[in-house]
Amino acid sequence: MKEIRAYIQPYVLHDLISKLLDLPGFPGISVSDCSGIGTERLSTSHQFEPFFLRKRIEMIVPDELVETIVSILIEHAHTGNPGDGRIFILDVQEGIRISTKERSQDRP
Repeated sequence: MKEIRAYIQPYVLHDLISKLLDLPGFPGISVSDCSGIGTERLSTSHQFEPFFLRKRIEMIVPDELVETIVSILIEHAHTGNPGDGRIFILDVQEGIRISTKERSQDRP
């Protein structure tokens, strides 16, 4: 299993989620608001720059879906402008369903 974590522009979220939900076997997604400063800073002055608003999305997915989901993220979050976002892929060792105490190492 992998965690796919991405920071994207808020206005691409609706189309992106629509495409992900069409994917057979898609396990689900968490979305939260976040803000930050990356390489898209507007100036190099030492004055305070406001943080840029983004959406943080997180998905725990089977290994076989990782490349498909990353391709969808790249295709539907890309605008060609600085600040389109970042994608991170992390290993997940185990998942535990709280309601049933079921443990899983191979599926979300």
